[in-house]
Amino acid sequence: MKVVVQRVGKTSLSVDGKLVSEIPFGLAVYLGIKAGDTPAQADLIAKKVAGLRIFEDENGKMNLAVKEVGGEILLISQFTLYGDCKKGFRPSFTEAARPEVAAPLYEYTAERLRAYGIPVKTGIFGADMKINQYNDGPVTIVYEV
Repeated sequence: MKVVVQRVGKTSLSVDGKLVSEIPFGLAVYLGIKAGDTPAQADLIAKKVAGLRIFEDENGKMNLAVKEVGGEILLISQFTLYGDCKKGFRPSFTEAARPEVAAPLYEYTAERLRAYGIPVKTGIFGADMKINQYNDGPVTIVYEV
């Protein structure tokens, strides 16, 4: 599994022109699921994302996690994180998990994040999502297990 975590201000996700999810501030988390991934990887991803200290404390140091600042998470499925473009110009997505495997792991990851007491909103797995994102910093972390 791989995540791209971005610290954000107000961020929203729409499908077919309809608002699906919105957070006032916190983390936009793009989740890629690789063939062979299991709930064990989702547990590690959730623990890492919940604990990332990328929000500023009273001294201006990145020392606080999303829960400590009252933020929320917008979890977005993104199989393209496993796009391989080493050969040619058209990415290959053969490393990405099949939807019937990835969708339950995506939902499981959302539940694991909620277990840390963080409000988590989601997109619609497999949908053509439009994301209006306000990057804060910008702060972007890539993590893979």
